Amino acid sequence: MTSYRMRWKRRRLLWRSWRSRHQLTSVADRTAQIEGRDVVAVMTVRNEQPRLAYFYKHYRALGVTHFLVVDNQSDDGTFEFLRDQQDTSVWRTDHSYRGSRFGVDWMTWLQMKYCYGIWSLTLDADELLVYAHHDTRSLTQLTKWLEDQGRSVFGAMMLDLYPRGALGEQTDSLGENPLDHLQWFDAGPYRSMRQQPAQNLWVQGGARERVFFQRDTRRSPTLNKIPLIKWDRSFAYLNSCHSALPPRLNHGYDGPGSDDPSGVLLHTKFLPDVVDKAREDTQRQQHFSNPAAMKDYYDTVLDNPCMWTPESTKYEDWRQLEALGLMSSGGWN
Repeated sequence: MTSYRMRWKRRRLLWRSWRSRHQLTSVADRTAQIEGRDVVAVMTVRNEQPRLAYFYKHYRALGVTHFLVVDNQSDDGTFEFLRDQQDTSVWRTDHSYRGSRFGVDWMTWLQMKYCYGIWSLTLDADELLVYAHHDTRSLTQLTKWLEDQGRSVFGAMMLDLYPRGALGEQTDSLGENPLDHLQWFDAGPYRSMRQQPAQNLWVQGGARERVFFQRDTRRSPTLNKIPLIKWDRSFAYLNSCHSALPPRLNHGYDGPGSDDPSGVLLHTKFLPDVVDKAREDTQRQQHFSNPAAMKDYYDTVLDNPCMWTPESTKYEDWRQLEALGLMSSGGWN
């Protein structure tokens, strides 16, 4: 009975995504560039201009060959930047981000149409993926190795990076590496559990829980993601890219401390613009299914807290993250 319900849920999600195609207007279609061994990045963005130059530099260096991007009413130059990238196909929409399951319906439609049988990397603009040997080996090399191991999923933990001082007080320049400003993280504690009926992992803890959710840790952010999947038209993300259907996709990643191959998404949310973004998000009410429940979080961000403590760890490289048990090479030596 449970598997039957999950199949129907997946079909409903795919139907939603198929219908959402009518909400998208193509403004730069370069999808003819996509080839079978490519790794394609898929994302939905709004007003991410300060991050995009380095974001593109990072993922091009990893070997992403094409970007499928939905722009949701950007007015800060984001749309113009994306339109001018020759390895990027762009769609625009003025429909509700929350109503599209936070962009997942739109991205799933693009994956259904353009990513069948190839590796799809689902991202937010404030996430930088690192994995074992990423400084010397491409995503194409990683995905080939995963396929040789019989794997079609690569999971990652989202790791919040933060500055030494108060939020919003450090200086920032357009296109700079965010890691020049966000150099600290919480090495732990983190906790993991499996949820039913989708058998999805649930990882919580870390800096955002410590600073923003101490009074109710159950509401702290989910930190596990499945950003990299060899896509099939029958696949659907269930909750952002934290979990997916069919349920077997959720078993490709077992969280911190696992020996299975995994990476880390360096989360660069806490650049100086985080305070302005919190103010805008409070007004737009688009980023959470129950925005009123997040009032305390936004109020704390607007107070410009200092997330750093003497127990904070300074970020070095992927080897450090593996030594801390936050990711694993999985035997890829």
